Amino acid sequence: MNGDNEKGNQVNIQWFPGHMAKARRLLTENLSKVDAVVELLDARAISSSENPEIARILKNKPRVVVANKSDLADPAVTEAFIKEFRSRGIRLISSDSKTGSDVKAVKAAVLELMSEKLFRKKERGMRQYTVKTMVVGIPNVGKSTFINKLCGRASAVTGDRPGVTRGEQWLRVDESIVLLDTPGLLWPKFDDQRTGYCLASIGSIKDDILDRAEIASFLLLYILDNYPGVLAEKYSIDEEKLLSAEDADPDNVVLSRIGTVGFPALEAAAIKKGCIRKGGVADIDRACAMVLDDFRGGKLGRISLDRPVSGTVIPEGAGEAVSL
Repeated sequence: MNGDNEKGNQVNIQWFPGHMAKARRLLTENLSKVDAVVELLDARAISSSENPEIARILKNKPRVVVANKSDLADPAVTEAFIKEFRSRGIRLISSDSKTGSDVKAVKAAVLELMSEKLFRKKERGMRQYTVKTMVVGIPNVGKSTFINKLCGRASAVTGDRPGVTRGEQWLRVDESIVLLDTPGLLWPKFDDQRTGYCLASIGSIKDDILDRAEIASFLLLYILDNYPGVLAEKYSIDEEKLLSAEDADPDNVVLSRIGTVGFPALEAAAIKKGCIRKGGVADIDRACAMVLDDFRGGKLGRISLDRPVSGTVIPEGAGEAVSL
């Protein structure tokens, strides 16, 4: 996956491990067992983590969408996405599973979504009907941690690696809702190379699927463009020098500048933070690990890698509006 991706050209990233095929089969088979679905997206990459395969499988099944890990995402961007989803007739709830922020709002949204069915059940004499809900999403989006917070106990197997959930687990929230956990599911082919970089940056696909230097360079380039001052503060990088070294073209997509700006930023970060090999050469492997760990751990601040399709957002800490 090397080389530039100019505007209008697509580079296909084709992969589909066996466990992903199994996850897709389980999702399809279990759909008939549930009344509603909670789809988790990663708030740092809302568009990129919205799996078109899941949308195709779910069809018209009642659904609540959650932007999880919102504590790591730019709040202004998350709010813009909430408005955009509302315009599409979809309720998007921002949630931080680690603290439990807004997790209860998800339960309320599910019951509201199923209110007509619950009313009909009550009219027929059923005192209590338990809504069967399936939790879906891409790998490493925080499904297990989310479920644990919703249930109020350590109910699901958790981990920090993609694909840690195994098999089928029904978990009771209370008398009104039970949850079915499902393995993380990605789709067979990324037509947009940028989506692959975003998913790799948030840890939803393994780092060895793509070139780690490209991932880290993409990430640094994006932060330079959208969150001025962050890299200067964290890695003592001369941002103005890096950006002035290129022949700026506002029509170029981000990917076309990875080599001219992103990789030099990675080298500069390596040198400034002491990631140096024998002979004073930048240790790119160590620098990649440092940058990715800092981003995923929130040490670079609250950063969102996607923007809504239309409108203008002023990212937190940015000096001016970013046109979308």
